[in-house]
Amino acid sequence: MLDIAGELHRWCEEGRDFAVATVVSVGGSAPRLPGAALAVDGEGTAVGSVSGGCVEGAVYELCQEALRTGETVRETFGYSDEDAFAVGLTCGGVIDVLVSPVPAADRGVRPVLAAAASAAAGGRTTALARIVDGPPELLGRALLVRPDGGWDGTLGGHPELDRTAAAEARALLDAGRTATVVIGAEGSRCGRPVTLLAESSVPPPRMIVFGAIDFASALVRVGKFLGYHVTVCDARPVFATALRFPDADEVVVDWPHRYLEKTEVDARTALCVLTHDAKFDVPLLERALRLPVAYVGAMGSARTHRDRLRRLREAGVGDPELARLRSPIGLDLGARTPEETALSIASEIVASRRGGSGTPLTGARTPIHHDTRTSSDSDSDSDRIGSVV
Repeated sequence: MLDIAGELHRWCEEGRDFAVATVVSVGGSAPRLPGAALAVDGEGTAVGSVSGGCVEGAVYELCQEALRTGETVRETFGYSDEDAFAVGLTCGGVIDVLVSPVPAADRGVRPVLAAAASAAAGGRTTALARIVDGPPELLGRALLVRPDGGWDGTLGGHPELDRTAAAEARALLDAGRTATVVIGAEGSRCGRPVTLLAESSVPPPRMIVFGAIDFASALVRVGKFLGYHVTVCDARPVFATALRFPDADEVVVDWPHRYLEKTEVDARTALCVLTHDAKFDVPLLERALRLPVAYVGAMGSARTHRDRLRRLREAGVGDPELARLRSPIGLDLGARTPEETALSIASEIVASRRGGSGTPLTGARTPIHHDTRTSSDSDSDSDRIGSVV
C-alpha cells in the first residue's frame, strides 16, 4: 500500500472514501511483490496496480464492492486455461489480494492508514503492519510502527498481539524489507495463526558515483530511474558541477575517500568508482570494501584491475574484502557508449541486489524472480509459526 502513499495521503486529506487492494502473497512468476496496491475512490478513480495489468479489472470491481458492503475480503488470482485471458494471470503466477474499505467516517483503521501514508509520502521511515489472514474479525486491522519500536493503532484481540506484531514489523523495518510473518493470535509462538503483512517505507537507497566523467552522467540518469538517491563526488571542481550533472541529487567536491569517511551509507548503498586513477581509487576502495554496503564496483580494464588489486593488497586489504569488489565494473553486454556502460553497471547492481545470475532468460531453467517464494516452497501453517516468508 505504501507504494501509492502519495495519492492515498491526498485522498485522506480530502476526506474521500476509498478501498485499497494489496498483494499479500505471491507464487510462481507473479508480476508484483507483496505490498503492491491498487486503490479506488468513491468516484471510481483508480491508482496503483496489483498485477501489471493481468487482473486489474477484477480487482477494481472488488474494490467497488468493498465500498458498497464495507466488508474486507481476501481473493486469490491464478492462471488457468479457462480464464487465462479473462481474469487469470497469464504470466503463470498466483497472487493473493486483500481488499479493504477505508471510508472517511472510519475511526479505527483509517487513522492508522492515513498516518502511514503521510509518513511514507513525506519520506519518513515507517512500517505498516496489517492482519491479512486469520480470524475474520481481525482481518485488515493495522498498526503504524515507528523506528523506535513504538506504534499507533491496534490489531484487536489479545493485548500481546500488538506488542509482538510491532516487534516483528520493526525488525523488518530495520532491514528495509516488506514481508509476511506468521505469529500466534495471542501474541505468542503458538495458538491460532495470524499472518501479518509488514510494509516498510524507507528513504531511497543511495548510489554514490565517484568520478565526474561522461560515463558518470549516464549512470546518474540510470540510477535515478531505478529509484536511487544519487550523489556524484570528485575532487576536481572544474568537473564536479551541478551544470554537468543536472539529474544528480547532489554534487560534492571532495577527495572521494574523505567524503566516504564522513557520509552515511547502509546495507542498500551502491558505490560506483569510475575514476580509474590509482591516487583516487586505492584510498577510496581501501575504505569502501570494509563498509557494510550492498555493492562496490570499480571501472577499468583487466590490466588496471590487476594493478589495482596489487596496490590494495599492499595497502593491507585482505582477500575477503577484495572478493567483494566488482571489477571491471558491470556485466558483459559488449557496451561501448556511456549509456550502454551505465546499463551494464546498473544491470550488475540489480542482479546483485536481487540474486540474479546475469545470464539470458532464453532457455534458462532458473526462476525469473529470485527474491520471492513460489507456491511449491510454501510450508504448512504449523511449520510457519513465527517465520518470515
